[in-house]
Amino acid sequence: MGQKTVRFSDLSGQLITEDDALARIVVHDHPELGDSPVEIEALVDEAAVIEKAALRVAIVELHLPGEDEPRRVVVDLETFDGLATDTPINELLIAARPARPARRPARAPASAPAGNTGRVNYATLEHAGEPHKGKTTDAEKKLVRDHFDEINDRLVAQGLRTISLADPEHIERYGLQDMASELVGEQEALPIRELTSERAEDALTDEDEPAELAS
Repeated sequence: MGQKTVRFSDLSGQLITEDDALARIVVHDHPELGDSPVEIEALVDEAAVIEKAALRVAIVELHLPGEDEPRRVVVDLETFDGLATDTPINELLIAARPARPARRPARAPASAPAGNTGRVNYATLEHAGEPHKGKTTDAEKKLVRDHFDEINDRLVAQGLRTISLADPEHIERYGLQDMASELVGEQEALPIRELTSERAEDALTDEDEPAELAS
């Protein structure tokens, strides 16, 4: 057995038949309305009454000294226009400058533990060596020097650039001159050690070979 849906006007409760035209009414602003618009259904004749009863108004924002948020006010159009006593309202609005964007109040940072300012402390092993703008503190420099390999391992795991002893900017930023000099000294000494080793092997080879008989 089939079911038949019966609909009624949200405004009057009047039955809506299949022959009745239906209007969708969205309420954007009302003293009893919450934060979001709502919609209701009504007969077209009821919607027409709303339209006929509509007032001509001006919607303005009042930005008053000492108040962060403006006051939004709906004013009867005749009352608002009557405030313009020096210049007709139409001329006043044409000559007026474009409205400046409203300044948004600074948003509070996300909740953080007490005593935490929300800023990253790069003078800790947790963040030392990470790329950042601003001055590198002596405490961060010391951490980088004392835990160079450990910090680079962490940077790799984080997908960040590592600190290079071959990069002049990194050397200057973290005070790595001594470590860079030691690295250069080791690299320069390596060929000498290899050459000395090769000569020693040659000497041993020469001693092992029998001397040629005199003709």
